[in-house]
Amino acid sequence: MSGVWVWVEQSGGTAANISWEALGLGRRLAGALGQEVIALVFGMNASMLARTAFQYGADKAIVCEDATLAEFRLEPYATLLSRLAGQHQPYAILAGASACGRDLAGAVAVDLEAGLIPDAVDVELVDGVLEVTRPVYAGKLLARAVSSGSPQIITIRSRAFPVPAMDERRIGEVKPVEAVLAEEDIAAKIAGMEASTGYISLTDAAIVVSGGRGVGGPEGFEPLQQLADVLGASLGASRAAVDAGWIAYEHQVGQTGKTISPDIYIACGISGAVQHQAGIRTAKVIIAINTDLEAPIMKIARYAIVGDLFEVVPALNAAFEKRLG
Repeated sequence: MSGVWVWVEQSGGTAANISWEALGLGRRLAGALGQEVIALVFGMNASMLARTAFQYGADKAIVCEDATLAEFRLEPYATLLSRLAGQHQPYAILAGASACGRDLAGAVAVDLEAGLIPDAVDVELVDGVLEVTRPVYAGKLLARAVSSGSPQIITIRSRAFPVPAMDERRIGEVKPVEAVLAEEDIAAKIAGMEASTGYISLTDAAIVVSGGRGVGGPEGFEPLQQLADVLGASLGASRAAVDAGWIAYEHQVGQTGKTISPDIYIACGISGAVQHQAGIRTAKVIIAINTDLEAPIMKIARYAIVGDLFEVVPALNAAFEKRLG
């Protein structure tokens, strides 16, 4: 069983959207290679997710529903995937460049002594080798990279590749496998999970409204949250705002936070340090609101609004409410 393998990341039985993006890329590459796309679905609800994977383009699915895989833990996931890849020698393994995807891809690359190319924004097949385009130098340049190892392991940036059209008629072959590690062999234990409600994931959001040092304090995020609510957007923040304790780390955008690729990124009171730019450079449209025309964020913005965010944001909010009903 060779082919192009795609890891379907899931939590609580729900797949991460980036997995379907990776599956679409896998389908394209497998078609060019004349090989099959094989979905890797581990954990809760894996059999049902495998059926969804077929509808998004997978030809086969390797499924493991063992209790040790109910929630993501690196040890059992990496051990199982490394064992399977060693046995079946896939041409390539694709995963989303999420926190879990990066952990898993890195561990499997070490186990298999294979190369890993992270944060792909484009992948092309050139003379039988996958040529990967990825940001470098904090997103200032795009580099093309290839891996000589086998399998070729690649993680993709969220929203860099389109989700393929779903075909509900597609079916495929399911191959059940057993877990490699027993619970007593796994060092990491999950004591509990805390779910976030009413929160739009930064990595999945089409629109992100972010605040920085210019918001002045926790209360400064209130008008930004109102704008985000009107636009159906996610709320982000710079490292400075998070370090100041004004907003939780889960909202942090940048090199030390989340790397995102929304259709629209609205930066409010953010100067635009290099590490912040690294997290947003692949956004399709950047709108910056700042009192300083010379702020670095203004130089990479498609639209730069020079003004007080506490005047501009409420005005935008009112305009969008009127326009969007």
